[in-house]
Amino acid sequence: MCAGGQTSVCVRAIVVCVTFPVMFVCSVGCHLSLTHVITCPHAFLLRISTCPRHVLSLVIPPELEKAGPLNKTKVAEGGRKLRKNWSSSWVVLVGNSLMFFKDPKAQTPTSWKPGHSKPESSIDLRGAQLHWVNDMSSRKNVFWLRTVTGNEFLLQSDTETVIREWFSTLHGVIERLERENPIDNISLYSLRRSGSNELLDGSGDEDDTRWNRKASLTRSVSNVENSEKKRVKSRLKRLIQKRPPLQALQEKGLIKDQVFGCRLDALCQREKTMVPKFVRMCAEAVESRGLDCDGIYRVSGNIGTIQKLRFIVDHEEKLNLDDSQWEDIHVITGALKMFFRELPEPLVPYDLFDDFVESVKIPDYQERVKRIKWLIDQLPEINYHTMRFMFRHLRSKVVELNRMSVQNIGIVFGPTLLRPEKDFGNIAVSMVYQNQVVELILSECEQLFEPQ
Repeated sequence: MCAGGQTSVCVRAIVVCVTFPVMFVCSVGCHLSLTHVITCPHAFLLRISTCPRHVLSLVIPPELEKAGPLNKTKVAEGGRKLRKNWSSSWVVLVGNSLMFFKDPKAQTPTSWKPGHSKPESSIDLRGAQLHWVNDMSSRKNVFWLRTVTGNEFLLQSDTETVIREWFSTLHGVIERLERENPIDNISLYSLRRSGSNELLDGSGDEDDTRWNRKASLTRSVSNVENSEKKRVKSRLKRLIQKRPPLQALQEKGLIKDQVFGCRLDALCQREKTMVPKFVRMCAEAVESRGLDCDGIYRVSGNIGTIQKLRFIVDHEEKLNLDDSQWEDIHVITGALKMFFRELPEPLVPYDLFDDFVESVKIPDYQERVKRIKWLIDQLPEINYHTMRFMFRHLRSKVVELNRMSVQNIGIVFGPTLLRPEKDFGNIAVSMVYQNQVVELILSECEQLFEPQ
């Protein structure tokens, strides 16, 4: 018996082939019961108990188009650049959404089923952009994906055929969405359901007539609301399209990248220098009043004051490191270390990390130095000049008064100046080699770098 007072009737035999659960919805919320199911891997023969005067909708979630493991990293959020942090994800493409799940190691694309876990994040592909890139990561087989909200992602696979299949599938979906569901139809798209609506005729009595009038009025109100939503969405879209792009605002100087977290080459290009101005200011402040300070780079400063200094630098306010609020030299050294830690790519680029680590494993010392020098010469120009400046500055700090030995500086700056793009194996062992690289460069600083 349903809310309309009707008994169970056999409405229709429907056969559907799906990979997702199927749901039936009555327009007035009647409880629908499943009375008969035949066994078939994907097909269900359904007899529904419902009220013949109500509208019955078959709701089938969007079809799973593709699923599988990929490596991903988010490189921008709302137009603001982020530091790369690669991770493995189980990626699922359904409808207009690209969803990321924790990588289920034991799963395969054929055995994985939706609903087993909640996605960590998802991307709306409507209006998205897709390109192959080879200059945004040292990894191969990488493509770039940007959403209309300004979020940017890199997706990668070590297997070329796999990543090309993903690129082709996503490219096809984005083009299809542009044709079928453009961005100004978001409200209609969200309300649209798969399947068909079917009106089941009743007996035609007075109750039926009254109910039909009520249902018709409800649909009319709903149509007006949908039309209003569409009009508002269209207006918002026009306003957004008139807004100047982020790149244009940056070119006019209205929006500028911050100092902390900015790429080294971009920062120096903006400042028209070979070494970042903030790095020079910190080094000069340390050399003028910090040579006799115990543990100059080893001791941490007050993190709140360091963050205050960072805020001033990022907002390009006038900075005077001789001001009394920066009296603690460890605040300045802490901010300098933070600057190098937050570089999107470290001073030693990711693609040279393994070469530097392998060089310190060479048994013969002279060959080791020769190899390190060759690698330093391969650095990008900005990285080379900044490294030369920093190591000559650090070399001057190795004195008895501040107890900053070559080994101590190696421990402090090893993981800061060079680090792998993704941690593999034993992290402790890797850090030992990172420290040894810094120690060797410090010890042979004059031999490794050209005179300024």
